[in-house]
Amino acid sequence: MNPNALPPIAGREAEILALVQQNRPVLLPAGRRDLAQIHSAFACALHMHQPTIPAGANGELISHLQYMLEHPGEGDNHNAEPFAQCYRRLAELIPQLISEGCNPRIMLDYSGNLLWGFEQMGRADILEALRFLACDPTMQPHVEWLGTFWSHAVAPSTPIPDLKLQILAWQQHFAALFGEAALQRVKGFSPPEMHLPNHPDTLYEFVKALRECGYRWLLVQEHSVENLDGSGLSHAQKYIPNQLVARSSSGDTVSITTLIKTQGSDTKLVGQMQPCYEALSLGRMPLGDTTIPALVSQIADGENGGVMMNEFPQAFLQAHRKLAGDSGGEGERTVALNGTEYLELLDAGGVTAEAYPQIQAVQQHKLWQHLDGPASPESVQAAIAELQAGDSSFSMAGASWTNNLSWVEGYANVLEPMNRLSAGFHQRFDALVAADPAVTRRAPYQEALLQLLLLQTSCFRYWGQGTWTDYATEIHRRGEAALHGQR
Repeated sequence: MNPNALPPIAGREAEILALVQQNRPVLLPAGRRDLAQIHSAFACALHMHQPTIPAGANGELISHLQYMLEHPGEGDNHNAEPFAQCYRRLAELIPQLISEGCNPRIMLDYSGNLLWGFEQMGRADILEALRFLACDPTMQPHVEWLGTFWSHAVAPSTPIPDLKLQILAWQQHFAALFGEAALQRVKGFSPPEMHLPNHPDTLYEFVKALRECGYRWLLVQEHSVENLDGSGLSHAQKYIPNQLVARSSSGDTVSITTLIKTQGSDTKLVGQMQPCYEALSLGRMPLGDTTIPALVSQIADGENGGVMMNEFPQAFLQAHRKLAGDSGGEGERTVALNGTEYLELLDAGGVTAEAYPQIQAVQQHKLWQHLDGPASPESVQAAIAELQAGDSSFSMAGASWTNNLSWVEGYANVLEPMNRLSAGFHQRFDALVAADPAVTRRAPYQEALLQLLLLQTSCFRYWGQGTWTDYATEIHRRGEAALHGQR
């Protein structure tokens, strides 16, 4: 592959939307497990990401993984090849467990940046392993791919018009790599940094875009949501599906099923397969006039840190071997399940989304209570301003896997250019695309879109001021040049 070629992130929007909206069960074969026999389950996801940076030999856009390989003496860059092996190793671990008579499960979340990086680097070994996991019929009951934003953007501070662009870019890239049938099986969404918007209009547009792009469910951090009365989730709610309701400042509503990521962000939880052992201590949970299996849901970086690099493979094998040994003749009391599989089992058993408890983004109860009169964009904005003035704990910046890190404060030199580039992009292209959708297949649109999406990568607002914000400045410069037909 030409390392300077643009990634396949645009040009097939209508075709992709038609594909992903076909709403039929995606598991093979349907109903292979007896819901009544399952007491509890766990669903583990691995999140994989390396940003794209303008740091090639001549300033080319390259994967940070490539930069690590080319600069092994800097920081932890000596981990580059161990990281690369982490990206492909499930293609060995899953078949090994199946051959032993186990029934493993894993969910995979790979950013578009990372997938493009594998292509740029010519890492056919990784791409073939991922193609096996995404496409081989023997893997489909065991491996579920989750959708995400193409360039690891954080939703609350991403310009609203770009939310759907990020979602569609990932879908188009995934389909180009692994085929349309593989994309049609992607029904769960993993937001980067587990960052859920709580501003009513951002959340509404986010959930609306997810539904329009065919997603059935969303993974959320437990402390990023609340019940409609403002209370925290009950113990049982953390282990069953909930229905996230997003209400805009104009009063429109949209909802999506959510699975709750429990506990903290420590990779030890997945690295040592804690969700499996927690599930072994749980039973069925009440839901209305019935009970359903408890589901412990958790996600962690799949490569980052000593636990994930070194301890996870053996822990993953050991946990699934334990389940296989425990099942004996007693039925499947505790099992590994993937998210869509769990929801489709419930649906087949007559438990539909209408039965799930309704929740909303954290702090929204306080906002809706503060409104004086009917909601409108103006009244909601006024209420937010009043609450922020009188309550230092009130924030509409969303909530993520950590409460001690902001992707907004101190980053005006990234956010303001990002917002300007977004506004310029839509000013130039929206009317053109509306008149002729083929515009998205042309180089000027795709080059500008690439820079726009890249500038929204969370990494440029994670490591503080310096090299990483300089990368953002350069990407912004290239984005502006692309918008104006310059180099």
